[in-house]
Amino acid sequence: MQEAITAATAGFSRPQNPSLLKLPLFWPYFLPIVVIHALALLAALPWFFSWTGVAVMFVGVHFFGCLGINIGYHRLLSHRSFRTYPFFERALSIIALCSMQDTPGRWVATHRMHHRHSDELDDPHSPFDSVGWSHIGWLFRRNPTNHSIGVYHKYAQDVLSDPFFMALEKRPLWVMWIYLAQTLGYYLCGVCLGLATGESWAASSQWGASLVVWGVLLRTVAVWHITWSVNSLTHLYGYRTHETDENSRNNWLVALLANGEGWHNNHHWDPASASVRHRWWELDTTYLMILALKYVGLAWDVVPPRVQRARGRAAG
Repeated sequence: MQEAITAATAGFSRPQNPSLLKLPLFWPYFLPIVVIHALALLAALPWFFSWTGVAVMFVGVHFFGCLGINIGYHRLLSHRSFRTYPFFERALSIIALCSMQDTPGRWVATHRMHHRHSDELDDPHSPFDSVGWSHIGWLFRRNPTNHSIGVYHKYAQDVLSDPFFMALEKRPLWVMWIYLAQTLGYYLCGVCLGLATGESWAASSQWGASLVVWGVLLRTVAVWHITWSVNSLTHLYGYRTHETDENSRNNWLVALLANGEGWHNNHHWDPASASVRHRWWELDTTYLMILALKYVGLAWDVVPPRVQRARGRAAG
């Protein structure tokens, strides 16, 4: 693995930071991640299986991952690639919280720090410190460089100026309550649908449990690893369309799974743009969703790609 990393990062020299593994465990992240992974293994038991649960999981991966994380946390809050109403901005954040990927302020601060120090020592999740670190290990350690109120205010002041987002930051247990509320909602929906179709209480409860295991727990794990793959794989494997000062790459597999986020070299070259599609075949379904929101009046001032912005300035 280290040989592969060395080959992938040829031309980008940066020392490893072995002291990161000596940092203490960050229990508020470590414990929920481990518990939800363990509970998701219940999907291997036949009693929890249903084709409805499988369908709900796949729909949920794209709904919560694309609408909540990609659009809400990433292209809206982190990069301000378009504008929307405050109520919809908060609604997107609640959808993102249903995937338990941190509060909006912390997510934005971490991502902006990654752009500021990409593949440098201060990058929160660089594969230079091993692919395992960039994928998940960085979440398990209490790193004062990442986890401090000063860092959150430095990199996400605009987000935390909103009373709603500041309230989430001051009350991180709300993230857990939102997650548990959606879990209960999935279970009750399964039970009610079962009873409405004439199923027994036992069969309806089993259907509700299936929606929880597949539609919430397994979906959460899937969205986690898809998002984390952008941090790890797209800084190691793929092609580079643009010469940037870090090792970002375009990875078609991650782009397919992450609704376009895998065109990461394109994104690092032009982080302000609402679109990461720079070639005709680089599908960016997240951008298509933003255009759909614009069509129905929920998005405006959508930032076009860098080339189009340059043409506009030249014409103006």
